[in-house]
Amino acid sequence: MCLIVFDYHPDSAQPLRLAANRDEFYRRPSQMAHRWEEAPYLLAGRDMEKGGTWLGLSESGDFAAVTNFREVPASDASRSRGQLTADYLKSALSAEDYLHQLARDADQYPGFNLLLGDRQGLYFFSNRENRIRCLHPGRYGLSNHLLDTPWPKLVAAKARLDNAFNHTLLQQLLLDDTTADDTSLPDTGIGQGWERLLSSCFIHSEHYGTRTCSSLIIEADGQASLHEQHFGSHGIELDQTHHNLRFQRPWQHGA
Repeated sequence: MCLIVFDYHPDSAQPLRLAANRDEFYRRPSQMAHRWEEAPYLLAGRDMEKGGTWLGLSESGDFAAVTNFREVPASDASRSRGQLTADYLKSALSAEDYLHQLARDADQYPGFNLLLGDRQGLYFFSNRENRIRCLHPGRYGLSNHLLDTPWPKLVAAKARLDNAFNHTLLQQLLLDDTTADDTSLPDTGIGQGWERLLSSCFIHSEHYGTRTCSSLIIEADGQASLHEQHFGSHGIELDQTHHNLRFQRPWQHGA
């Protein structure tokens, strides 16, 4: 993923409400969210180049999403960031235990931001910060820097969460292709042209752009729903998918 905004209120009827865009080169092969053959309890998209995922759920009540940490020059670490989410969803570890285990080897991956959740809590960890954060109830945003770094598109997307209480509205907030004013662009070392292109929530060009808009709602009773809209070059709409998944137990603290 390259943009994630979410409301987390574990004691409410909807503990997690999330909207996320996956930006990638259109030529990179991937699959929509589906039940994985080797792990049918897992619902996630799949990167066919490296085998991992950017966002997924499991019937045990686990949730995972990852974004890249933008840096120049790019890290030469060899392990795939998408494997972090897949490994967690396949494991029997709690989110907190998985992150403590990961922290010992985090430098083997390029820069990443990892968001993990289970019935015990929601956690954030970046190997460019090296601190496990247990998130308090509230609204958060994540792009290609640390949690809640106030890039213009992140600030705008978080504000639009106010009235986005269903999948239709969550999907709509992800489609804003307004680019930031040049004076507001971050300087991450990729050049002004790329900074400008990547400054909108929804990105479209000939070769690179938003491939998937995902909306996720997790209910307190353990019912989760994931909706995806897929796009091709220049933002052309492709297929959309909708999945419902029932967790084995309610999704509440200590449930």
